[in-house]
Amino acid sequence: MLRALMTGILVSAVAGLTHAETWPSRPLTMVVPFAAGGPMDAVARILQPRLSETLRQQVVIENIGGAGGMVGAARVAKSAPDGYEFVLGNVGTHAVAQTLYKQPLYNSMTDFTPVILIADMSLVLVVRKDLPPDTLAEFIAYAKANQDKMQFASAGAGSAIHLGCALLNARIGINVTHIPYRGGGLAMQDLIAQRVDYLCIDTPTAIPQIESGAIKPIAILTHGRSPILPNLASAHEQGLTDFEASNWSAFFLPANAPAPIVQTLHDATVTTMNDPLVQKRLGDDGIDLVPNDRRSSIYLAQFVASEITKWAGPIKAAGISVE
Repeated sequence: MLRALMTGILVSAVAGLTHAETWPSRPLTMVVPFAAGGPMDAVARILQPRLSETLRQQVVIENIGGAGGMVGAARVAKSAPDGYEFVLGNVGTHAVAQTLYKQPLYNSMTDFTPVILIADMSLVLVVRKDLPPDTLAEFIAYAKANQDKMQFASAGAGSAIHLGCALLNARIGINVTHIPYRGGGLAMQDLIAQRVDYLCIDTPTAIPQIESGAIKPIAILTHGRSPILPNLASAHEQGLTDFEASNWSAFFLPANAPAPIVQTLHDATVTTMNDPLVQKRLGDDGIDLVPNDRRSSIYLAQFVASEITKWAGPIKAAGISVE
């Protein structure tokens, strides 16, 4: 499967050369497959002005949520491979969904043309501010004693946010009711309103609410600490050894997109990522841009294949499945 995808990426530029010479000649649509206000939307809106400037055409963001991001990603998969519609995919849409859903809406390996891996985002376990636990050990003890009464929120079934908490629940041995929302921002709103108990959310959404005291942070769900939350101990530090749940973002075009168009969008995105203002805004939100050696289209193809394999094991082991 990977070989077929790699062949598609390296296909001769001749077939699409005439069209690519004038691309883009009109506005482009960046599909964000999640609701406005969430972490993926934040990444898109930070990139969009500079990307539009670099491409010399307006990049219009369109939020299309549903099915953990698969609805929006599926629209791009089925669109014309002319470069005018691309998706900001993530670990949920392009890795997790392939195993989590019994009938995925697309094949991540064959229905898209990888363009570029953009950023990594840590997930953080946060709870409503009046929940008694202050540490991960206390949270685990409290959840085990109160799991029948608790609820955790997510950005939708199959989203990275859903899977982060689902894997956490499985690891610590609890069964808590899942409340899916149409985006991380909406899930956060109900956590602040104390309608749900906890959330495994991307740092961009969590940080403002942590700093304001609207919610309580428990642990960064990575091996090490986050530079943006240096005082918050990781799950690994707090005894949940080697537990890691994070998100990433990347651009994908439909399958069979002409190689010159892929390269143009890739190069424009690199220029955007190298802009100091873009870097600062993303960094302030706790989003780490990937280094240069992880930015090629070929790397993204290999990375997606490895991520599908990486997540398949834990999903199956935890018995997590979505119709």
